Amino acid sequence: MNTFGVRLRLTTYGESHGIAIGGVIDGLPSGVKIDLEFLQNELDRRKPGGKFATARKESDKVKILSGVFEGVSTGMPIGILIENEDQKSKDYSSVKDLFRPGHADFTYYHKYGIRDYRGGGRSSARESAIRVAGGALAQMMLDEFEIKVESGILGVGKAQTSDMDFNYAKTSEIYALGNEEEMKAEILKAKKSHDSVGGVVITKISNCPVGLGEVLYDKIDARLAGAMMGINAVKAVEIGAGTKVSQIYGSLNNDAINKNGFLSNNAGGILGGITNSDDIIIKTHFKPTPSIFISQDTININGDEVKCELKGRHDPCVAVRGSVVATAMARLVVADMLLLNASANLNSLKKIYSK
Repeated sequence: MNTFGVRLRLTTYGESHGIAIGGVIDGLPSGVKIDLEFLQNELDRRKPGGKFATARKESDKVKILSGVFEGVSTGMPIGILIENEDQKSKDYSSVKDLFRPGHADFTYYHKYGIRDYRGGGRSSARESAIRVAGGALAQMMLDEFEIKVESGILGVGKAQTSDMDFNYAKTSEIYALGNEEEMKAEILKAKKSHDSVGGVVITKISNCPVGLGEVLYDKIDARLAGAMMGINAVKAVEIGAGTKVSQIYGSLNNDAINKNGFLSNNAGGILGGITNSDDIIIKTHFKPTPSIFISQDTININGDEVKCELKGRHDPCVAVRGSVVATAMARLVVADMLLLNASANLNSLKKIYSK
C-alpha cells in the first residue's frame, strides 16, 4: 500500500533515482495556516549531507502544487513535489543482477518480478522525505491544539544516554538527547571501517487530549507502532515501559492515580488503546544501514553464488535521519486520530451541527 491514514491520508509516489518523489495529503481541514518555512525546515533536518549521513547532495526543495490558497489549506488534496537532483545510478550497475544482503532487493524481485537496482527504487529511504513533508503539514493542524511531537537519539551502538533533553537534541548535529560525542564516535568508527551501526530513537507526544484511539482494531498504540515499523530499517518499537513490562509485577506496572493525575507513566500515555493525557513515549529501534562497503556473500537473479561489493553513498547510521521521519509519522497518526475522534459521540456532533 502507498497510502497511510484513514481520515488524514498520505499517498506517496516516486523512486530513489527517478525524476522526483511526491505525495498527496488528503483530509486536512480547510483553514489550517500553512507555514512554508516550517515545512522546508523539517525537510532540511532530514536531507542528506555531512559526515554523519550519506554524501548524496539533495536540496529537497518542496513544491506545493495544490490545496493551498492565500496561505491556508482549502480542504482539497495538497500535492507535494520534490525533485531528485543528484542521482548516480551508475554506482549501482555492478549490483543490478544480484541481491544486496539486508536490503529489500530479494523480496521486491520475487514479489514484482522487476529488479530496480538504482538505489533500491521504491524501497529506498529517499521516499521518507515525503512522509516528513506530510508530517509537517499535520503538525500545522496539531499546533491549533498545542500538541507537540519531538524526537531524539537515545543511543547509537553501545553509546547510550539516559537523558531526555529534547532541547539539546535540537542543537545536536545528530539529534542526540545527550552523550553526543560518544555517539558520534560510534558512527565515525563504523564509517571508517566501511560498516554501519544501529540506533534507537525516542519520540515524545505532549499535550494529547484524553480519548484519541479507535478501539478495538485501531488503537492509537497499534497505529503508532505500525507507523514506526513502516519506516525503513526499523525492527522494533516500544510504547511506555516497553519490553520491561514482561519482567515486573502488576503492582509495579500499574500507574497509580490521584487528583493531580497519574503518578507514573509505564503505560506511555495510552490505556486500552486510548490516550490518557499523559505524554506518549515511543522507542523506535533502527537496524544498521544494510549498505556497507565490505564484501558479502549473496546470490544473483539466476541463483548463482556471488560476492556483493557495494559502491555509492550511504548513511553510516540511518537512525539519525530516521528520527526526523519518526516525528513525522507520529504527527500523522495523532492528526488522523483527532479527526476520527470528532464523531466518537453524539455530543460532539451536536456541537458541530447545533443551530
